[in-house]
Amino acid sequence: MSAPAPSPLAIVDAESLPRQEEVLTDAALAFVAELHRRFTPRRDELLARRAQRRAEIARTSTLDFLPETAAVRADDSWRVAPAPAALNDRRVEITGPTDRKMTINALNSGARVWLADFEDASAPTWENVVLGQVNLVDAYTRNIDFTDPASGKSYALRPAEELATVVMRPRGWHLNERHLADADGTPVPGALVDFGLYFFHNAQRLLDLGKGPYFYLPKTESHLEARLWNDVFVFAQDYVGVPQGSVRATVLIETITAAYEMEEILYELRDHASGLNAGRWDYLFSIVKNFRDGGPKFVLPDRNAVTMTAPFMRAYTELLVRTCHKRGAHAIGGMAAFIPSRRDEEVNKVAFEKVKADKDREANDGFDGSWVAHPDLVPIAMESFDRVLGDRPNQKDRLREDVHVEAADLIAVDSLDAKPTYPGLVNAVQVGIRYIEAWLRGLGAVAIFNLMEDAATAEISRSQIWQWINAGVEFENGEKATAELARKVAAEELAAVRAEIGEEAFAAGHWQQAHDLLLQVSLDEDYADFLTLPAYERLKG
Repeated sequence: MSAPAPSPLAIVDAESLPRQEEVLTDAALAFVAELHRRFTPRRDELLARRAQRRAEIARTSTLDFLPETAAVRADDSWRVAPAPAALNDRRVEITGPTDRKMTINALNSGARVWLADFEDASAPTWENVVLGQVNLVDAYTRNIDFTDPASGKSYALRPAEELATVVMRPRGWHLNERHLADADGTPVPGALVDFGLYFFHNAQRLLDLGKGPYFYLPKTESHLEARLWNDVFVFAQDYVGVPQGSVRATVLIETITAAYEMEEILYELRDHASGLNAGRWDYLFSIVKNFRDGGPKFVLPDRNAVTMTAPFMRAYTELLVRTCHKRGAHAIGGMAAFIPSRRDEEVNKVAFEKVKADKDREANDGFDGSWVAHPDLVPIAMESFDRVLGDRPNQKDRLREDVHVEAADLIAVDSLDAKPTYPGLVNAVQVGIRYIEAWLRGLGAVAIFNLMEDAATAEISRSQIWQWINAGVEFENGEKATAELARKVAAEELAAVRAEIGEEAFAAGHWQQAHDLLLQVSLDEDYADFLTLPAYERLKG
């Protein structure tokens, strides 16, 4: 007997959008409903398991490689599926949200890959969720153009062979989509909405174009979460009628727990795995979140002092390269977030030199590619990887067997010779307020102080404020990190913004709300797992 048809999903409290019927078709929603019915219960179990694991870390203040999966790590025979041609050369990847202008600019950027982001670079308004899907369909059917209403400048796609390959990033497992609910009123996980709509409309179309449905998987905390994604892929490919193995997934190793399960994550996804990516801000946020009661040895200095050359970060990146290449997967490096200035060439010169040094280091360490946030950085990163790769698409043959990382190396935060500073606190407050205000206006990728910031920035900013206060850090100026000091700095920042942008623009924004939310998640004794959870309750649209 066949399974009953899934209950149709209801669109809840959402304004009708132009062209939404092209994406929210009955057939597409039936597919999303079936994903929800089959996989949300396991998602819920895995979220509960995260809390249990966090409690265990609080008790022990340590992590180790898993004894129960030792056989997977010891078995040298398995490899991930070979990379499809469209994903074999990933030497430079550009990231950004899926608004119409960004879609065109990213595809035209000269990067080999565009991370089309429904996650940290996109505030999940209904408009961003739905119209981002419309924009990607339009891009694949070459029905996309854009004219900037302010400048009158027009944007159109270059020839197909010059366009970046798209790797789409859905939301993490922890976020729900409040505007889509089942018959019981239960919201569908945002990950299944983003993945489901994109896959249903584009999987076959992308295969016809010689590419495929490729994904970045964010916020993964364990190999069991990767297993859930793999089961989603297997079901989805059968449902839509595309060959098994059409999907390729790159997993962001941006949580400290996932860093201890890299091989297992690749193993669970081996028929669909493409690689692993090494981030920074979310990874540091995860260390603070998990080891927040671990005492002084886990207190991080200013975020900008924690570079990828810090010993515990170097252990993480080198282990990632070794793991990927041992299993035939791509190792993708971190973000160059600098936004070039149109007015200050000296600022650009200094920043470009830093970007070049960072990308040179990644290429020399064995990474197969890396991220940039702005098209002007594509040539700089490309030069670094071209110099090492030459005509080769990647350097997966460089096995890095010289790398030996112990479990303790990954959490040796106290190996870094730097301390929190008062200017670091000020910067965390400034960036936190400015980012959250933009996010509440529906913007997920925000230029702040010449850097492209996303939700991970706000997470590490508020986490550092929380950690420094709870650890009783004393700054170099003699002041102690306290809730009162954070409130004083936040009040000063709010006044500075008001003076900077003027009374009218200040009143039109969400500045007081952003200020209040930053202080809430920075000062509450009960540390919020994700800033975006309380923020989503305040997000209009």
